[in-house]
Amino acid sequence: MIRALWTSASGMAAQQTTIDTIAHNLANINTNGFKKSRVNFQDLMYQTMRTAGTTTAQGTQLPVGIQVGMGSKVVSVEKLFLQGDFVQTKNPLDLAVEGKGFFKLMYQSREVYSRSGAFKADKEGYICDGNGNRLQPEFAIPAKTATVTIEQGGKLVAAGSDGKELGSTQLQLFNFANPAGLQSLGHNLYIVSDGSGEPVQGNPGIDDFGTILQGYVESSNVDVVEEMINMIMAQRAYEMGTKVIQTSDQALQQANNLIR
Repeated sequence: MIRALWTSASGMAAQQTTIDTIAHNLANINTNGFKKSRVNFQDLMYQTMRTAGTTTAQGTQLPVGIQVGMGSKVVSVEKLFLQGDFVQTKNPLDLAVEGKGFFKLMYQSREVYSRSGAFKADKEGYICDGNGNRLQPEFAIPAKTATVTIEQGGKLVAAGSDGKELGSTQLQLFNFANPAGLQSLGHNLYIVSDGSGEPVQGNPGIDDFGTILQGYVESSNVDVVEEMINMIMAQRAYEMGTKVIQTSDQALQQANNLIR
């Protein structure tokens, strides 16, 4: 009965992490380029009282053993890099990646990666995000630029009012062997970790890289209905854990009363 108390407590702690993760997902439902998280569980160690296959005194073998589990724990909170919906903004510097790939920016002298393509031009004309982190490789839109055209393959062309090209560059995307292993920094930014692998650079639309859509942003991939269902399931699982604790407490109370 004491074991049941701690086993139930481990399950309740795991469900609390689920609720926290769901709350974070729902809080970012309108965050451009946000990728939802999923909590993964695994069972804890087992106490083996009898091993399957053991030979008994009568010379027979036990077909099954006796193992009692000790509860559950959170093994990972995984980012799911599923494609979000596209929202048309008609802003020429708003970019969305259709398929695989990340934009690279420079954040406090370090390379970071993002799926959010809500870009702007700073006072020097450089393309940057809302926090002023410049898109890499850097490109400054020339003065007197009238139109900025970005092809699906990533070629950016700045032209004047007469249609004459004033400057151009090739935008790059970056892939990872395991995007779920990237470390989140907040601000829609990720950094490389040992779990993600090193970034692979390439042109949009080539090999396994996605293409770029100009005038669109990628919205959050959070599904409200799915999150609400997951929240209900986590809430009920938490409540069942409290019921087990109450039942174990009542059983202990009855055992104590037998001594009187």
